[in-house]
Amino acid sequence: MATETITQLVQPATIPLQTSRASKGRDVATTLNYYRNPGDGSPPTPVYVGGNTVTNERPTAPTKVIIHDMTGEEKKYSLDSYGFEIVKHESKEKDFDDEERLKRDYYPDCENLYKAVTGASEAHLFGHLVRRGPTHWHSLGAGNAAKKGPLHRVHIDQSYSGAELILRKNLPSQADAILGSGRRWQIINLWRPIRTIYKDPLAVAAAHSIPEGDLIEAKVIYTKQPPPLNENRTWTILPNEKHEWYYKNEQKSDEVLLIKCFDSKVEEGLARRAPHCAFKDPEREGNEFADRESVEIRAVLVYDK
Repeated sequence: MATETITQLVQPATIPLQTSRASKGRDVATTLNYYRNPGDGSPPTPVYVGGNTVTNERPTAPTKVIIHDMTGEEKKYSLDSYGFEIVKHESKEKDFDDEERLKRDYYPDCENLYKAVTGASEAHLFGHLVRRGPTHWHSLGAGNAAKKGPLHRVHIDQSYSGAELILRKNLPSQADAILGSGRRWQIINLWRPIRTIYKDPLAVAAAHSIPEGDLIEAKVIYTKQPPPLNENRTWTILPNEKHEWYYKNEQKSDEVLLIKCFDSKVEEGLARRAPHCAFKDPEREGNEFADRESVEIRAVLVYDK
């Protein structure tokens, strides 16, 4: 779909006027797809990635939730208190349609932003993901990875053991020294809308509302890669009415969402991980709303102490 067409589809005139967060915000009642535990002790079905195709047949438990709008209260939410944070950052890159330019120009911008926001001494970017596809991209079959859209499954990109795998894969010569030194290290995603988000926004859950017992380790298998590079370990999440969910209404391209996937530091009250999930906004469905466009950077952060 041409950029001009996308712009026409999401003209503000098609969006109902909303009250500001100071009055009530724009909270959304919707359904999130949690993991449906079969109850027989078996691990979750792996997600298979290979040949430009993603196969995800893991069973889900659709669960009704309220997603709270952060608009007007953005400063309340921080990486260490909630596991996520919104920061204002204008990017010189606007289209994210050229891989070489993205890595050459956007990666350094993100590295500097990571350090400025967190105080980390090192930021090692290890990948990115641009999503421009439809909501139902998983069901498109062979080649669906080239059409990736929003992921409507509650998850965290790395489990605790999966975080160490990422560290060892991407910093093989430094991993043992980092782990042995006791230096704090993290994995944090930097998620940015390419265009203002109306359809399929991204929700994040408050870390303190997610007990350890609701985290179920699950595997992603890369069928075209040799061991040990052929595996990732993630968290899939069991439903729980106590989970607290948040999003930024009409999130714009200069409103970057940082999401903590892992933190080596263990301290009472410190957020170590925050689940996330795309969700359907009942008032913003249908062909008049363009498919969501977003870009996500993933990085290992290392601290001096």
